[in-house]
Amino acid sequence: PAGGYTLQQAPDIDRALVERVINTLASDDMGGRDAYSPYAVRAAEFLAREFAAAGLQSPPGAENYLQRFSTRTLTPGEGRVIVNGRPLFPNQIAMRLGGGSINWRTGDVPVIIVGPEDDVLTTVTSVANAGFDALVLIDEAHREGFGSLVQIFRRPVRVLSDAVGAAVVLGLVTAGPDATYQISHTASDVIEPVANVVGVLPGRRTDEFVLFSAHYDHIGFERPLFGDSIGNGANDDASGTAAVVALAKYFAARGTPERTLLFAAFTAEEAGGFGSRHYSRQLDADQVVAMFNVEMIGKPAAAGPNTAWITGFDRSTFGQIVQAASGTAYRFVADPYPSYRLFSRSDNVTLARLGVPAHSISTTPIDTDPDYHRVSDEVDTLDMAHLVSTIRAIARGAATIVSGAATPTRVDPATVEN
Repeated sequence: PAGGYTLQQAPDIDRALVERVINTLASDDMGGRDAYSPYAVRAAEFLAREFAAAGLQSPPGAENYLQRFSTRTLTPGEGRVIVNGRPLFPNQIAMRLGGGSINWRTGDVPVIIVGPEDDVLTTVTSVANAGFDALVLIDEAHREGFGSLVQIFRRPVRVLSDAVGAAVVLGLVTAGPDATYQISHTASDVIEPVANVVGVLPGRRTDEFVLFSAHYDHIGFERPLFGDSIGNGANDDASGTAAVVALAKYFAARGTPERTLLFAAFTAEEAGGFGSRHYSRQLDADQVVAMFNVEMIGKPAAAGPNTAWITGFDRSTFGQIVQAASGTAYRFVADPYPSYRLFSRSDNVTLARLGVPAHSISTTPIDTDPDYHRVSDEVDTLDMAHLVSTIRAIARGAATIVSGAATPTRVDPATVEN
């Protein structure tokens, strides 16, 4: 038997538990679970109780299953930029900050010149994604298009509270690469506490981890539809979170696994994946054998019933192993929506960038789903029988990875989009 049961047997997934977790998370009492609202605190405390009841341990670094951390929002103020001895006016300046302040003098950072014939957007995007501090001087011939860059760069930026990213300053001025400069700026900085819900089921192998995850946050309150303004997020992603709770109970009931199992309900996925970013920093990625990230499994796939799709199927052998272990009753196939870049749009991507075979499992026809990120994402739109059968298939598909009989190949970080 693989993982303690034959592949023909259906794992005993508690449907009543699944329905209760989804109904609770997607209730109006949870207010749409915006990560930065009191409703997210309520959801996290509920899930912490569920992890305890499932038989998980609270891991080091967590307080009663709550892994607390903070993000911060940086809002640019009015900066002072002097180029070649000439102060620039506010409408000639845009800044994207990686920390709280800037105090640069000539020679401190690279100077990038955008000439009158250069593509401004391509150059600025490239510099902004490069990861280093830089001053970009844009020829005044681009004055007309500079305004749109100002709007983008002056938006607040949210980062992990202990992260210091790159700062990029744009100046609309005709100058050369040998330009002198003096730049100073301080941004307003708001700290925002949040929490992941995490648990562990220790295995015989204490240095090999299999992670099951989903995000419990959603979009909060939205524009009213027929008098309803709560984005309940039943499918996105109360369905995946319920799967994680059910899988925790299922594996805990089976005794000590071979590999150590980690369970995480991430916060702030909708805000930029901050929960999974923080969580990944607490792990040695080389010890994470696989990540099963469960996203929106409440509706049958376009490929038919008893089918789920896996993002980044060709990035590792994860999908092949899961399909082989799941038997013939349920199919795991490649993501049918490659143009949506879903492999890089969920919580799996943080660990995938570190080489972990980290993949999201979903079933929802994302291209036609009328409820995605809308207040209509309610429990009554879900197919519970399908949802439970999908969780059973995930449990079965994970069997050989959990038991140590199979190990997926690693993801090449160079193939993972930023």
